[in-house]
Amino acid sequence: MTIPATTYPVQFSVDYPDRALNRLTTAFRLFVAIPILVVLGAVSGASSETGHQGWRLGMSAAGGLLFLGPLLMILFRQKYPRWWFDWNLELQRFTNRAAVYLALMDDKYPSTDEQQSVHLDYVYPDAERDLNRWLPLVKWFLAIPHYILLFFLWLAALVSVIVAWFAILFTGRYPRGLFDFVEGVLRWTQRVAAYAFLLVTDDYPPFHLAA
Repeated sequence: MTIPATTYPVQFSVDYPDRALNRLTTAFRLFVAIPILVVLGAVSGASSETGHQGWRLGMSAAGGLLFLGPLLMILFRQKYPRWWFDWNLELQRFTNRAAVYLALMDDKYPSTDEQQSVHLDYVYPDAERDLNRWLPLVKWFLAIPHYILLFFLWLAALVSVIVAWFAILFTGRYPRGLFDFVEGVLRWTQRVAAYAFLLVTDDYPPFHLAA
């Protein structure tokens, strides 16, 4: 997918299911999703801790989001290795497929490799040209206003999913307004993650839900 230069370099969308959704799997979605969440946990990395005299160091298991490596490469080499970029992108795609399934936005079981109804793309950066080598050190801090807003947006999204759960059980349909709102919250979250943690862009995330 080619992202137009005039748009934000992170694009996210979910196909609206303009059909009757499976009411049985919707009713028990939290339980049905357990196997794929176990798989996601296995590839996204588990956290372990080692300690000595009160000092603790959090370490990531095999897999997981690559953050420190790209940060150091951008800082010292002005490079973002393509395979690290591809790993982070595919992991985020898988994570969002699971999130969309949990949010009842699709009743197709999340695939580990196919895009299905979830579309996520980043522009691969030329680190030397497109990324400020020092900015990754403070991006997490600069994104604090987004964290605050997203906290309240996710509370509203949770309520929206609960309402949608009842709507699907009674009508088989996901109300379009609620769907668009939850999709927007996911989109906003992905843009902030791409800026502050995936480090694929220096463009500050916009404060809106729209594409």
